[in-house]
Amino acid sequence: MTEPRASYAPKGGGAIRAAELRFSPLTGRAGLKVAGEICLPTHDTWERALERVVQQSEPSYHLELSAVTFADMAGVTALAVVAQSLDHGRRVVLDRPPASMSRLLDLFWPDLPAIEVSAV
Repeated sequence: MTEPRASYAPKGGGAIRAAELRFSPLTGRAGLKVAGEICLPTHDTWERALERVVQQSEPSYHLELSAVTFADMAGVTALAVVAQSLDHGRRVVLDRPPASMSRLLDLFWPDLPAIEVSAV
């Protein structure tokens, strides 16, 4: 599933480029492979993808994030809010998240049991 690209101009001018967030289903487990940037132009796309986490009945939902190049505070907050809304015992497993996401989770949600970070 690929969502439309959103264009924005970097702060301070410069070339306009497209922020993009792409998803594909994982094989053999519930979840998505995510690629691109989680930022203002892609927030709606990210939040729609996170809705799948809540809708699934599996105890673990995997997000393979090795191809995500950036995640801003609002994107990580949306992930944490979804994780907090999961039933007891359910979790989101983040496979190889970008450093920005890991840092924000460690700073603001260090003990959130519904998120597991995996480097594998």
